[in-house]
Amino acid sequence: MEPKKNPKANLNRNRVLFLQLGLVVVLFITWRAIEWKTYDPDNIDIGQVNMDALDEEDVPITEMQNTPPPPPPPPPAPEVIEVVEDEEEVEEDEIQSTETNLDEIVEVEEVVEAPEEEEVADVPFAVIEDVPIFPGCDNLRNNDERKKCMSEKISKYVNKEFDTDLGAELGLSGINRVIVQFRIDEKGNIGQVRARAPHPRLEQEAARVINSLPKMKPGKQRGKPVGVMYSLPIAFKVQD
Repeated sequence: MEPKKNPKANLNRNRVLFLQLGLVVVLFITWRAIEWKTYDPDNIDIGQVNMDALDEEDVPITEMQNTPPPPPPPPPAPEVIEVVEDEEEVEEDEIQSTETNLDEIVEVEEVVEAPEEEEVADVPFAVIEDVPIFPGCDNLRNNDERKKCMSEKISKYVNKEFDTDLGAELGLSGINRVIVQFRIDEKGNIGQVRARAPHPRLEQEAARVINSLPKMKPGKQRGKPVGVMYSLPIAFKVQD
C-alpha cells in the first residue's frame, strides 16, 4: 500500500520561495516611486531663439596659408674615383690599314678578243667554188658537172610543176617570160624568192613552184657554207 503525502510538507517547502519573490516586487515598486519626477507645465520656459543675433555673429574667415616646399636635399657627396694602375701589360693588336695605295700599279692581263667571224656575202651561182648539190647530182665529181646537173634538174622540175594554162586564162598570147631569182641558204633551204612577169598571177605561180623545190646541200666558198643566189628564166608559149 502506497504511503500518502502530507500537503503541509509541500507548503512549508515553497514558502521561502514565495517570500523572496514578494520582497523583490516590493523593492522594485519602491525604487520606481523614488525615481518618478513630476513637472508643472506652466513653469516651463523654453525661451526664444534670437535669429538676428545669429545673423550678426561674425564668422571668422580662415585664410589658407601656402606652406613653403621643403628645401631640397643636399647634393650627394662626389664619388672619388681612384685610378688603379694595371700592372699587367696588354698586347695591343696592330690594326692594318685597308686603304688602297693608288701609287701601286696593278697589272691587268691583256684581254684577248675573240676573232670576229667574217661574214661572207652571198655568192652568185656562176662564180661559186662549190655549187649547191641538187638531189640526184651527188655522184658527179667536178663543179662544172654539178652546175650543169643542177640547172637541168631545176628546169625539168619547173616545166613539170608550172601551170602553163594560166596564160590562156589570163588572155595572154605568144611567148611569155617570167624571171625568177631565189636564194639557197647555208643550210640548203630555198628562200627570198622574187619573180617578175607580165601578170601578178604568173609571178605568184612562179614563186609557188620555186618554194616547192627540194632541199639541197649548201654551196661552199673557201670551205664554208654560204648563201648562193640563183636566177632562172621561165618561158612558155600560149597557143592561139
